[in-house]
Amino acid sequence: MINKNQDILENLGRELERTARAPLTEFKLDQNTAMPAELRNWLVSLRLLNGVPFANLVADSELLPQESIRWFYMDRRWTDALVQGALSVGTVNSDDRIQLDAQYDAIRAELDTEERNVRRRKGATRLSGQTGPITGFLLRSAAVSGWPGMHVRAFDVDPEEGDEARFDEDDPRRIRLLRLERLAPAVLLCLFDGIPKVVHLEEPRQGIQFGFKHEDNGNQRSATLTPRDKEDFSYLDVDDINVPFRVGSSGVVDIRRLSAALAEHEETGAGDGLDSAEYALQLIRFPWRQVFGEVQVPPISAMFRATVAYEPMVNATFKL
Repeated sequence: MINKNQDILENLGRELERTARAPLTEFKLDQNTAMPAELRNWLVSLRLLNGVPFANLVADSELLPQESIRWFYMDRRWTDALVQGALSVGTVNSDDRIQLDAQYDAIRAELDTEERNVRRRKGATRLSGQTGPITGFLLRSAAVSGWPGMHVRAFDVDPEEGDEARFDEDDPRRIRLLRLERLAPAVLLCLFDGIPKVVHLEEPRQGIQFGFKHEDNGNQRSATLTPRDKEDFSYLDVDDINVPFRVGSSGVVDIRRLSAALAEHEETGAGDGLDSAEYALQLIRFPWRQVFGEVQVPPISAMFRATVAYEPMVNATFKL
């Protein structure tokens, strides 16, 4: 192992003690590692793009327009160069640079391990072994500012249970999140420890939510509501109701007119008069989940399979 008393990394570690944040995860004792814990903690954070100016991640705002998501791979050569540049600050002469170059393989191997354990839950097994690719996305949306506690789940396979199923936190198919942070009120950055097949973005499940399906077309706002059956709380197989708004108050729902629209469907029970609880059941909405993944396209042989023989079809169509 590398001797911890070598000057370059030890001096850098002492300099960083004054500014480094609390350790992101549990670290081994420094006498058996390539660098002090404070320095390792800071370099792992740097490799996950903490402190990197946003202009270096998105060169132009047009690359991330409103209501858009951008998926990417992390170039490890770029983050390696970032770490090397940070370490080179502590070098003074050519001997220092040669010494640092000789230690860099051990430094990189240690950062690879600690990088995967940054968001490790308490009591979970530490990850080790060879690291894989890092992927992620940048999301710019009103959903980020509207729901700061948005849930993000990534899977290495397409779950058999379907897109609407519930999944445990320790599901072995889930890919670990390396970083999940809002860079701005409406911009979310996420990094995955691997390449996901399916990603779920879901509104937080805490509390009760009410709402409609709405569309904004310039200065004109419209919304629709799918009525529910009063008995079993299921959606009715009818056309959505256009939600009425108060005159002169854009976005303020006219509750009385909406109740009259619900009364047109007997199953809602609105014809007999809805109390406040029944009205709330009509307006309640489960957390919305947006699913990103590969679109399952059936093979051409299945889409264009002949089901009628040519001769019977001709005889039936062209009768003499």
